[in-house]
Amino acid sequence: MENFINPLLLGTSETLENKTSKLSAKQLACAGVSSLIIGAVLKKTGHNKTAALIGGLALPLLASACYKKFAKKSGSENFKKSTDIAGNYY
Repeated sequence: MENFINPLLLGTSETLENKTSKLSAKQLACAGVSSLIIGAVLKKTGHNKTAALIGGLALPLLASACYKKFAKKSGSENFKKSTDIAGNYY
């Protein structure tokens, strides 16, 4: 049976994490800030739909940059353990 939800994922073995692992947090942050700037320029020139599309990419790019930065700082051992609301490991 074919993959009707996303046919592009059918034959690929590379996941999104493997593709984005080559990008640094600084590159992702620059891409997020530049998408905000490009979106603002497009909106000023009257291309509202395109500006909304390009500007909408800023938040996911900046969030991934922050995640990469903080995940590298805190180390991988904190992500292997489960914590409760107070931050206690169990």
